[in-house]
Amino acid sequence: MRISIIDVDFNNLTHTQALLQMLNEYACDPMGGGTPLSEFCRTHLIEALKIRPTVCAVLAFVDTMPAGFSICMEGFSTFACQPLLNIHDFAVSPAFRGRGIGRQLLAHIEALAAARGCCKMTLEVLQGNQVAQNLYRACGFAPYELDPAMGGALMMQKLV
Repeated sequence: MRISIIDVDFNNLTHTQALLQMLNEYACDPMGGGTPLSEFCRTHLIEALKIRPTVCAVLAFVDTMPAGFSICMEGFSTFACQPLLNIHDFAVSPAFRGRGIGRQLLAHIEALAAARGCCKMTLEVLQGNQVAQNLYRACGFAPYELDPAMGGALMMQKLV
């Protein structure tokens, strides 16, 4: 079993097909919402990602099989006056879990963040996803708080 982690080339059909396959598998998983990607998303996502220079993606392969992925987006920390890298999507295929692929993906993403001069990496994780939380903590992630007396930050959203 050979694990390889690659940066996605959004102009490479093999890469983009594997990325869409992995993203759809994640979307269908309860941790990804349990609903497949829409036809619109499957048709237009790659072109939409291509025109966003602050987006990057990585794929994990076991031999030639896609096994995991992440889509990351550069943001900016005003307090540090430096870029940050947000791990927006992250998943390992159920068939390949427990083989260290998540750790390898995170190490690769950390190297990308360092190469971009990022001061930190951020991500969100569901409260009920203890397996992912354990991985993230083992790789150095911690809940975000400025002052322990104020408590941790909450991820919130409003659809528009």
